[in-house]
Amino acid sequence: MKYLILIYSNPQSREIWNSFSRDQRAAGLRDYEALHESMVASGELIVSEALADPSLAKRVSAQEGRPIVTDGPYAEVKEYLAGFFLVDCATIERAIEQAVRIPEAALGLVEVRPIMGLDGWDI
Repeated sequence: MKYLILIYSNPQSREIWNSFSRDQRAAGLRDYEALHESMVASGELIVSEALADPSLAKRVSAQEGRPIVTDGPYAEVKEYLAGFFLVDCATIERAIEQAVRIPEAALGLVEVRPIMGLDGWDI
């Protein structure tokens, strides 16, 4: 089953990262690299990406078939999506085992959510 592991950020977690020394940041990035390599080796990783700052996002809506694009951010939020891993794990417990290895998990900023395929819609 596929699971999306969502990584959130907030001003406090950014402050923590920004307070790290260059060596501490390098160690944190190595932790991510090791996690990525481990999930590739186990065959569970489908894709992972870090996301740009929300201020760089564009919100798209349509009116009469034409796009209306506005700049972000769109709402006052304390937390925003910072990145994700899409994994294919046998159980949600296994996806949680992977998620707990993400450094932001120590700050409560990681979420595991099952992916609902089109067959999950009640049409």
